[in-house]
Amino acid sequence: MAYVCLHVGFKLALPDRRWPPSTTDFQAPVLQVLTRFLPLLCGIVLSVASVAVAASPSPTNAAGAGADSPRLPAERLQRLDGFLEHATDAQGYLGAVSLVWKDGEVVQSQAFGYRDLGRTSPMREDSIFRIYSMTKTVTTVALLMLMDEGKLQLDDPVQKYLPEFSDLQVFAGGSADQPELRPATRKITLRQLLTHTAGFATGGDGYEEPTKLLERADLHGSADLKEFAQRLSKVPLAVEPGTRFSYDGTQIEVVARVIEVVSGQSFDAFVQQRILTPLHMQDTGFSMPADKRGRIVDITVMGADGKLQRDQGPSALHPGQSLNPYPGGAGGLYSTAPDFLRLCRLLLEGGELDGVRLLQSKTVAQMFVNQLTFLPRPVTQFSDAEGFGLGGSVLLDPAGKGRLGPAGQFGWSGAASTYFSIDPKERMISILLLQHLPNGAANDLPRISTPFYNLVYQALTP
Repeated sequence: MAYVCLHVGFKLALPDRRWPPSTTDFQAPVLQVLTRFLPLLCGIVLSVASVAVAASPSPTNAAGAGADSPRLPAERLQRLDGFLEHATDAQGYLGAVSLVWKDGEVVQSQAFGYRDLGRTSPMREDSIFRIYSMTKTVTTVALLMLMDEGKLQLDDPVQKYLPEFSDLQVFAGGSADQPELRPATRKITLRQLLTHTAGFATGGDGYEEPTKLLERADLHGSADLKEFAQRLSKVPLAVEPGTRFSYDGTQIEVVARVIEVVSGQSFDAFVQQRILTPLHMQDTGFSMPADKRGRIVDITVMGADGKLQRDQGPSALHPGQSLNPYPGGAGGLYSTAPDFLRLCRLLLEGGELDGVRLLQSKTVAQMFVNQLTFLPRPVTQFSDAEGFGLGGSVLLDPAGKGRLGPAGQFGWSGAASTYFSIDPKERMISILLLQHLPNGAANDLPRISTPFYNLVYQALTP
């Protein structure tokens, strides 16, 4: 459940209880990035040249529409295709699915490479991926639906719904073995959960000892979300609520538990009944039925020998099974590019899609607004060019991030290299799904989200 844009910053385990490697763009050494991207850039040139010679027809998207449009000419989209073809060659990722929506239509929808480690099963546009932290956006939508129904307010204290959070302690010194504690002077609010400012001890320099206490609680060993919240409530905070941004999955699991209490349904039942079914997201869920598991993409890691290996986590060994004993609101969903596009379209259209309204337009607008203006910049541990909204990041400074397009782009990503971005100004959605857990090693694959997004914007006509 990390943000790989990769924006993985939390210090708890992945949904299947394993510890994620560091996967942020900026942590890769400059030399590594340059040397890794040089062959990719060369591949773009070679791919464009080969496309021109072959004069191949425009690809078609999943809906049957042509990939050319007045705003994204086919010859410019071929640069994007060439980049992804090279990124998924024999030395790259196993495969990828990309999907771009612009001005009311799919203008690019392509599958590249393979979905299995043996590279025998071609990737499909409806291949199923573990989207990990992109689940957080779905969970945020679920909580905001209850807000729109008048059943809660974002600035409500969490203890109103989960009384176990009434008497929180803050780590004041000492060690994990002999902690010094004091009562918290502030109450955690629902907004702080959504914006990762609740104060939980989820890693970071100077917070090693309280983080050890959180790790010892074995939150991911909980049988259900109720037990998760109860275990967490006994762990001292690292700081007072509302004073520090620390991205992780812990806070969103508490959101999922609040949804259960307020709605009277299990979290997975609420998501299925109130979001997935109305939006016709038929290939999205916390587990996959047997007849769909053949479409699940192998999840890889880079071996010490420089070759991709199948990850050994539970979801890799048993694809399609639930990633946790409980439905993880922070990172438990499987999904496809066409399915996730429907959620993105709902948000781009102000909370309504195909006559189905899940959120009020003003509520969606708040998702796209930086909520961390009360903190000094940089507000996140990822980049000074970004803020954080509700359920995703908000691009504040495109140049500072190295991104094309306007400020205000909203997006998030997952630990296994899945990405999405919504641009309200250009009315565009960009989705890129891969299935690889970065490990930060010098021989690992390069992050490709930023060049992907930039090639999408370069495809736009002036």
